[in-house]
Amino acid sequence: MIVLAAFLLGLLIGSFLNVCIHRLPRDESVVRPGSRCPECGLPIRWYDNIPLLSFVLLRGRCRECEAPIPWRYPVVEAVTAALFAVVASRYGPTLEGGRTAVFVCLMLILAVVDLTDRILPDPITLGGAVAGLVFSAAAPLRPGVGAFLAALAGLEPGPRATSLIESAAGAAVGAGALYLVSETYFRLRLREGMGLGDVKMMVLIGSFQGLAGAFWTLMLASVLGAVLGVLFILIFRKGMAYELPFGTFLSAAAILIVVWAP
Repeated sequence: MIVLAAFLLGLLIGSFLNVCIHRLPRDESVVRPGSRCPECGLPIRWYDNIPLLSFVLLRGRCRECEAPIPWRYPVVEAVTAALFAVVASRYGPTLEGGRTAVFVCLMLILAVVDLTDRILPDPITLGGAVAGLVFSAAAPLRPGVGAFLAALAGLEPGPRATSLIESAAGAAVGAGALYLVSETYFRLRLREGMGLGDVKMMVLIGSFQGLAGAFWTLMLASVLGAVLGVLFILIFRKGMAYELPFGTFLSAAAILIVVWAP
């Protein structure tokens, strides 16, 4: 029952994520105005805005102007619903489950926006990092480097303080490592390999996952970027200088680790 409720909630949240994905790159409010067709600008009726179902009933077209509705909309709704169901089955109705669901939503927004618009909006990366720190105090992360650093300093903080240390260490070290890679690439090749948006995104990932999660996310994203990126370049005949959306690979890796990793 909890899994089904999470799936249905995921459909509704996925619909809102689509609003964020469309409007954030354009610096538009995600609250006002209400849902509108991006082609004709007319408001979308509530019965044409039911996740997945409306897309099927409308045959993928706007009721007013008949412009095609991008497949991204039902895909994001379906993926969000599926991930919410997985999170609910693993964590149940707990603060840890809530933290994971919020993190998954942030990653989905960044994955699609970076793939389509090649930007990683600050309200999501930096705002999400603050949310990660808050969650680390409310739903403590598992003991890791935070506990080790506290013991090294001769301190015995409680689980919330230790979790905050873990969260801050993950944010700082994860972002620092990616910035170092970026700077090294720039000095060797004299051109930018990745932007500061990716570095800010690692602040977000580290604040939610801690140091170990940030490390494995970075490793898995690098593998995904190398393998899938090369395949994309070969299939679509792009040059080796083609700019890959590394934020999308970071998002995919982060979701895989936070949802399925032990």
